[in-house]
Amino acid sequence: MNAERDLSPLTPGVVRALTDKLYEKRKVAALEIEKLVREFVAQNNTSQIKHVIQILSQEFALSQHPHSRKGGLIGLAACSIALGKDSGLYLKELIEPVLTCFNDADSRLRYYACEALYNIVKVARGSVLPHFNVLFDGLSKLAADPDPNVKSGSELLDRLLKDIVTESNQFDLVGFIPLLRERIYSNNQYARQFIISWILVLESVPDINLLDYLPEILDGLFQILGDNSKEIRKMCEVALGEFLKEIKKNPSSVKFAEMANILVIHCQAADDLIQLTAMCWMREFIQLAGRVMLPYSSGILTAVLPCLSYDDRKKNIKEVANVCNQSLMKLVIPEDDEMDEAKPSVTVPAEPTSEESLSKPEAVTTGESQNELDVTALNQPLFFPCSCERIQVTLNLDGIVQVLDYHLSDTSIGMMTRIAVLKWLYHLYIKTPRKMFRHTDSLFPILLRTLSDESDEVILKDLELLAEIASSPAGQTEEGHGPSDGSDVRPGPVELHVPARAGQLSSSSTKGLECSPSTPTMNSYFYKFMINLLKRFSSERKLLETRGAFIIRQLCLLLNAENIFHSMADILLREEDLKFASTMVHTLNTILLTSSELFQLRNQLKDLKTPESRNLFCCLYRSWCHNPVTTVSLCFLTQNYKHAYDLIQKFGDLEVTVDFLTEVDKLVQLIECPIFTYLRLQLLDVKNNPYLIKALYGLLMLLPQSSAFQLLSHRLQCVPNPELMQTTDNTKPSTSFKRTAASNIDYTELLQHFEKVQNKHLEARHQRAGRAEQLDRRVVL
Repeated sequence: MNAERDLSPLTPGVVRALTDKLYEKRKVAALEIEKLVREFVAQNNTSQIKHVIQILSQEFALSQHPHSRKGGLIGLAACSIALGKDSGLYLKELIEPVLTCFNDADSRLRYYACEALYNIVKVARGSVLPHFNVLFDGLSKLAADPDPNVKSGSELLDRLLKDIVTESNQFDLVGFIPLLRERIYSNNQYARQFIISWILVLESVPDINLLDYLPEILDGLFQILGDNSKEIRKMCEVALGEFLKEIKKNPSSVKFAEMANILVIHCQAADDLIQLTAMCWMREFIQLAGRVMLPYSSGILTAVLPCLSYDDRKKNIKEVANVCNQSLMKLVIPEDDEMDEAKPSVTVPAEPTSEESLSKPEAVTTGESQNELDVTALNQPLFFPCSCERIQVTLNLDGIVQVLDYHLSDTSIGMMTRIAVLKWLYHLYIKTPRKMFRHTDSLFPILLRTLSDESDEVILKDLELLAEIASSPAGQTEEGHGPSDGSDVRPGPVELHVPARAGQLSSSSTKGLECSPSTPTMNSYFYKFMINLLKRFSSERKLLETRGAFIIRQLCLLLNAENIFHSMADILLREEDLKFASTMVHTLNTILLTSSELFQLRNQLKDLKTPESRNLFCCLYRSWCHNPVTTVSLCFLTQNYKHAYDLIQKFGDLEVTVDFLTEVDKLVQLIECPIFTYLRLQLLDVKNNPYLIKALYGLLMLLPQSSAFQLLSHRLQCVPNPELMQTTDNTKPSTSFKRTAASNIDYTELLQHFEKVQNKHLEARHQRAGRAEQLDRRVVL
């Protein structure tokens, strides 16, 4: 600085004073500079003004000497004051060196830089807006300054800049958004507070529409919502609340699609406040945007479904998640089942983001591939509440089904989530059956496994879904195209005898088919379901013991009971595990005789008036032969007393075991139940029911001297003397008609079939006993 010519028009005295360590001397020099610049302004000497600013910037403000830098800052502020309204012409030159000093290691110098910039901005006012981004960038750094004086100075400058922005209608929001998007991810509390305060200011300015750029900053806002400072969290809540109010007022101008995945991510946040806020936003988005949100259904369900199993500690989140789930489900409509290629496709704008992958299920982390829903075609119109613009969306089920499958397969998922998944699948089968049946083969195994769930409510929902799959007309496949399962292959096809009324219903009108699942029709999956259900019972005997009756009874309510019993009897006829077949027949027989749900089927079998009922009896009889006592009880139910007597005569040739006697005991107990009231009344007609009495005496002779023996003995003692029951009316009782109606049943062949099946059981028992004996010998040896 010894070359005076380099520093002219500044005098040596001014130069020395500017570099002095005393503030007062530097201030005097600044006044001289102000006076000098005013003269140049009066002379309109722009070149000299630029020269003075350049000297103050290069030789002082950017000097290596700290006192020179302080002098340069106060000098630049003096220039700005002298320039007045003309300072806008030189703002770039005035601001840049001052902002450089914001990074100085000396806190005092940073404070002077803040003071200098305050004076520059105060004079320039609205002229500084073209330089807003660099000012904002500098201020955001000072907001996090460790020195309280610097922070205080930056707050004054911040308030001044906010006033200028609020007054102006020339703010460049487009240019500012990239900087805001970058700075919003700061982890510093003060920087976050600074960012939120600016967002609140910009939101309050009527001429600035920050809502258009909300997708750019929404993720950052949710990040700040998780700050440790209560004050910052509260400020962020307020800002998000203001945005949500604006969204509700003007839904037609909101870019819902661009923000959907951001909400999906934060709906899965560990922080309760973030999760609740994001879930509330999601609820509003689904209700306001409607079907525009459908392409993001897989992500939304990934976020929402686990929340449904939250306990009371997260009750608020659970309740909002439930509303989201219900609202999203309502968006799926029957039109979504139309073929994609049937209508022209239009793409819904959905800007892909780096976070989109996070909206996929957690299964991705375990190696399962998870495809996001593709938005490729638009079928169904949607009208925004505040817009006449028609928006169409196509539902692609792949992503949704994968998410539902994943959550149903996860054993750690709560009961309410599993119920919600089953409700979703049921809803999709009702609304979009054709598309859903493409996924049935992959869903079927997990739905069968779900029957082993601990919750009765889950099992009920699962049965409703399986019943819908088994009865839906959409599940009827072409011949040779039916659902195949290698493990289900049995020797020889089994023909199911469908009742006539069921066949009529299957060809009824579309309106009639909507009554599913109660419509007693069978599709390609019905028989597969019955086979796999019995396999499940065979492999899980505990399931059969604890839930078997419950499951079958519910299925009889949901589907046609006759079809269920007919198909199970056909399958059990070919069952190789004879012990399981016997147990299963016993279970089915107990259900048939005792369940109120099967009252109509019992009446149908009791009379055997129709070819269908006789056909069903023969079908059941052949499988019931796996269990001798149940076969007798079936004959009692169908009033085939002579055949029941013939069967009991054969019992003498059977191996009488404790289990066998226990079942006879239970049959005696059943005879005393209301189900067999008609049978007990027929004991009064001794003349026309001799074989009934003989059959009961046969049972009595089989029993040891037990309580059941005493019970049946007392009952038979009540049978009246035939002579005392003589009446003058010789009209044949209706029983003879019943026997005539059933006369086309070949009872001899049925009896031979019974003997054949029981011989198989005898051989199987002997083989098991032989294997056990060999094993015992090996152990001894």
